[in-house]
Amino acid sequence: MAQAKTSMPARRHGLLSFWLLVVALLTLLTLASAVAVISASHLTRVQYARLQQLEREQDQLQTEWGQLLLEESAWSTPSRVERVASERLDMRLPDVEQVEVIQP
Repeated sequence: MAQAKTSMPARRHGLLSFWLLVVALLTLLTLASAVAVISASHLTRVQYARLQQLEREQDQLQTEWGQLLLEESAWSTPSRVERVASERLDMRLPDVEQVEVIQP
């Protein structure tokens, strides 16, 4: 009987140690999960801020592209091209006698 009494507290001590280990492990896993959630939330906010910045940049570039298209159409009107050709390059339309038609 002496052995039975000594083995019972040892068994309880072992069981208690096991449950303390389980609780400690679960606590560490809970903390790790919380850190992972915080990290994921932070990265989501950072990426969303970057997305908004890129969308603003896209809008600015789209506006600039539209302005450049308007400018291009203004610079390439036939009347302006003809005026620049005659003023700067001294070009003129040929006379009818100077025109040659080539047949394929």
